[in-house]
Amino acid sequence: MRCPFCAFDDSQVKDSRPTEDGTTIRRRRQCEGCGARFTTFERIQLREITVVKSEDRRETFDRSKIDLSVSLACRKRGIAQEQMDQLVSGIQRQLETSGENEIPSKRIGEMVMDGLKGLDSVAYIRFASVYKDFTEAKDFEEFAGSVKDVAITDTSEK
Repeated sequence: MRCPFCAFDDSQVKDSRPTEDGTTIRRRRQCEGCGARFTTFERIQLREITVVKSEDRRETFDRSKIDLSVSLACRKRGIAQEQMDQLVSGIQRQLETSGENEIPSKRIGEMVMDGLKGLDSVAYIRFASVYKDFTEAKDFEEFAGSVKDVAITDTSEK
């Protein structure tokens, strides 16, 4: 593994542990060249997935984009990192086991919205405000109102 600090090509694994959800192995490494320590994560990749973006642009699936979006939506919400990791891992697993090599970005966005909806309503609204590209405050207000209606319905059913 190449060192991110000095670009030396060799590092030694000092410690390996599975993450909470068991889908990733966290490795602490030490560079043989400069002695710096860094962390890597190892995940199973079942297949190469291509994301079909707007106007038929295509790019390789990048888990870190979903990680970042979920982290931003959940920022300052008191949601454990483990829960966010489980959400992202679940989405990635669904994509890899779907049997499809090309997935529309819209479907991935909807999967993230569904996951956030069950996790935290504020995070759900934050993500939706970017994903659905609200152009006016009215759009945001209408969407938030529909979430409020769902939250009231869910509470009354319990």
